[in-house]
Amino acid sequence: MAGPSKEQVLSELKRIANPLGGGDIVATGMVSDIFVNDGRVMFSLTVPADKARELESLRASVETAVKGMAGVERAMVALTADVKPGSRPAAAPPAAQPGGHAHSHGHAHGHSHGPAGGAPQKPGVPGVRFIIAVASGKGGVGKSTTAVNLALGLAANGHKVGVLDADIYGPSVPRLLRLSGRPQVIEGRTLKPMENYGLKVMSIGFLVEEETPMIWRGPMVVSAITQMLREVAWGELDVLVVDMPPGTGDAQLTMAQQVPLAGSVIVSTPQDLALIDARRGVAMFKKVEIPVLGIVENMSYFICPHCGGRSDVFGHGGAKHEAERIGVPFLGSVPLELKIRETSDAGLPVVATEPDGPHAAIYKAIASEVWASLTGDTANRRVAPRIVIE
Repeated sequence: MAGPSKEQVLSELKRIANPLGGGDIVATGMVSDIFVNDGRVMFSLTVPADKARELESLRASVETAVKGMAGVERAMVALTADVKPGSRPAAAPPAAQPGGHAHSHGHAHGHSHGPAGGAPQKPGVPGVRFIIAVASGKGGVGKSTTAVNLALGLAANGHKVGVLDADIYGPSVPRLLRLSGRPQVIEGRTLKPMENYGLKVMSIGFLVEEETPMIWRGPMVVSAITQMLREVAWGELDVLVVDMPPGTGDAQLTMAQQVPLAGSVIVSTPQDLALIDARRGVAMFKKVEIPVLGIVENMSYFICPHCGGRSDVFGHGGAKHEAERIGVPFLGSVPLELKIRETSDAGLPVVATEPDGPHAAIYKAIASEVWASLTGDTANRRVAPRIVIE
């Protein structure tokens, strides 16, 4: 049986009154953009932050109503708090009874690794020791490739690692890790992560077709990421690497506020324009009191495979100088290398397929720096090698 259309879902939602008054939940602007694909329906309900706890029952009833529609195989409805500037989000709503979950504000179990100093802690993810974000101020700097190879570097260094592809608008992790298909649903709503190269992986790319346009507002992005973070059976992980959406807009800021990040890694190229955006990324994480673990300079230089000459295509050392200027660690330089591009496009990431090569050594060294920053273990840091082509 074919799933419902977006219009049919809206028609059903118009039957539900907004308990705060003013009409139904659609007419009062509570419903975000609705995503419908192959029997799966996802959207969020935007509510005042101070009403989030009491409106959890509304979320549950709306989700039940959508699930009851003909052709709906799976429904995800999340609460997104509308926080006025200068105010603090309300406390998380209580976890739902078996069969449902509280969304957007997370669950009340697990450990968070948020900053000290009185800031409200965000609920952690059970079994996950550290969650780190790989981010960039703009697209096109190789953020996802860096995130995947960083995760593989951490795994190669002996850690249990997962990857959450939070780049909703351009999920590339499935292709980078040569993964396809649908994740298995276990225990009601919980998804089993896909696995390859020793990594546990979840991505919106597993849930929608590759060519489906993701025309979502910020609240829906955060809602989908929240579900992939908290309704996935990650098991025991030392590190969960989150490939963030590029940019520093509302969706990224809200995510940084709601996800219990232990730190962030900023990816940039050496050129001035990219560094301006990287600076914004650093400022965003500092604003929400998340440690910046460091900056990676991607596409740092090009070594000619024929003559061995070095070309600084995008300039030289810009990210390192910027890191020194703003007082954050510089994690290392990754060259503009055909091998990295080819292996990434083929779903054969260089750290996994050429683990003893010079490029894998660079990512492993960066991973060592990241782990040392997370744990304070500075004695076992690796030094990134210099690539020399004879």
